[in-house]
Amino acid sequence: MTGAPEGSGFLAVDSGGSGLRVVVGTAERGPLARRTSDEPVRTGDRGIDPEHFMARLVPLVRALTAEAGPVRLTAAVVGAAGLASLGAGLRAELPGALAREFGVRRVALAADAVTAYVGALGPRPGAVIAGGTGLIAIGTDLAGWRRADGWGHLLGDCGGGAWIGRAGLEAALRAHDGREGGSARLLACAEEVFGPVAGLPGALYPRPDRPAVLASFAPRVAVCAEEDPVAAGILRAAARHMADSAAAVCPGGASRVAVTGGLFKIGHPLLAPLDEELAKRLPHARRVPAEGDPLHGSVRMAAELSAGPLTLPGDETMLSVTTRSGD
Repeated sequence: MTGAPEGSGFLAVDSGGSGLRVVVGTAERGPLARRTSDEPVRTGDRGIDPEHFMARLVPLVRALTAEAGPVRLTAAVVGAAGLASLGAGLRAELPGALAREFGVRRVALAADAVTAYVGALGPRPGAVIAGGTGLIAIGTDLAGWRRADGWGHLLGDCGGGAWIGRAGLEAALRAHDGREGGSARLLACAEEVFGPVAGLPGALYPRPDRPAVLASFAPRVAVCAEEDPVAAGILRAAARHMADSAAAVCPGGASRVAVTGGLFKIGHPLLAPLDEELAKRLPHARRVPAEGDPLHGSVRMAAELSAGPLTLPGDETMLSVTTRSGD
């Protein structure tokens, strides 16, 4: 970092259910070092816990700045899962904590859907479907943000990994009972993974990680879909839900739709029906490859913020920027 202009250092964070991913870099040279922590940030009465967030973040950043060399951090972007509904504590306390600990003067707090969007499409109008255990669609015309779904596995996330896995297990149980709409193929897969399906309720309902367990069955549904019409129908229905959400957020005239997230590693069994459903709902748009993941989005935004203001639209819950005067 010798010779790098002081004031260009940035911190980029991606916080989710699998932990923290953190990058330190400069606007001129890009990312210089990155680290991860497998422990996710806790949530409590105030939502995402800002004290626990800083406790996880500080040692990672100390190690990164030691590795990257003398970097003066002036800007930070934190992309956090659950920020829109659980981010009151972070919004209230994190900018001040980052200023005290690292001297950061400009902080952007973004919902992970926003960083997923920027990672996939950059600062362009369009829509992004982010699919993992859950599912959310987000779109922008660069004047404001629109989101659809992302309501969690009990109230929504339609078409997401937990939704697909639950539908597959329901079809297995229907076959076990002899009810219409069941799949013997999915029943065999379910018993291979979980044991006798009669024990599923007792094994699944008490688990705090129930959505992730359900989502773990989604790839099995995709494998079965190659030969099983019930499994194929589940993926078709998931694709229809995704296209509905994308259509709800895609701004008029936008031509780009991207998908991002681990769910789409399923590949052709899901992407083929999704492309067909998108063509019906958004005939003016085309699906384009995602350029990067949510951490890439945080890095993009942090590099821009370290050099000047963000070009992306602000939003009370989805994307807020706090600026503090220098010492």
